[in-house]
Amino acid sequence: MRAIEVLGVSKKFKIPVERADTLFERIVSVFSGGLRYKEFWALKDVSFEVEKGEIFGIIGPNGGGKTTLLSIVAGILSPDSGEVKINGKVVPILGLGVGFNPELSVKDNVIIYGTIMGLRKKEIERKFEEIVQFAEIDEFKNAKLKNLSSGMIARLAFSTVINTNPDIIIVDEVLAVGDINFRRKCYRKLREMNEEGITILLASHSPEMIRGLCNRAMLLKKTVIEIGEPKEVLRRYEELNAKK
Repeated sequence: MRAIEVLGVSKKFKIPVERADTLFERIVSVFSGGLRYKEFWALKDVSFEVEKGEIFGIIGPNGGGKTTLLSIVAGILSPDSGEVKINGKVVPILGLGVGFNPELSVKDNVIIYGTIMGLRKKEIERKFEEIVQFAEIDEFKNAKLKNLSSGMIARLAFSTVINTNPDIIIVDEVLAVGDINFRRKCYRKLREMNEEGITILLASHSPEMIRGLCNRAMLLKKTVIEIGEPKEVLRRYEELNAKK
């Protein structure tokens, strides 16, 4: 059974070719026909599928469209053409900590974040100790969020997300939070969740991560270059880098 199906997805953005920072410049631009833009295609005709229970990796150069693609699959962005079919509850781990309020306590933020992700308040409160322990911030659980470092906040967000009972997890490069030991713990947790049947779609610049975690992989450079076994996709990725 397919968990994710991406069919002919394309996405473009409009990039201004001139600046209008001041009020005068904006007024001039209005009378001269408005700001001029150029089209930037982030993705062109991207198609692939992810089977239920699979760990599918996406690798590619900077600007290759990885984050844009994950945002479209997660429903954060809409494609200009094509469609995405999802079978199950999707939880994205893209911008860790987005939506957190620094003036609220750690617990209040976890409750709000978990509610956004579809959990009931009682369920979040029941899991709260487990969440702060995984994030390794037990001693700060009663503090205001603004007293935590950015790394601690990212760990808290990751820990909250993995406790939201997803069918599909979408992971961007933001997984590289904290020190090496915490990252390894994150990888182990993702493996455990996958063994329980959760589908994982992840994007990374790390060949080691793609090689060590994924069942299949895709090389993306605005369009699909290759899909297959991780070692073959990584070989093409290395060839691409060598030519560059």
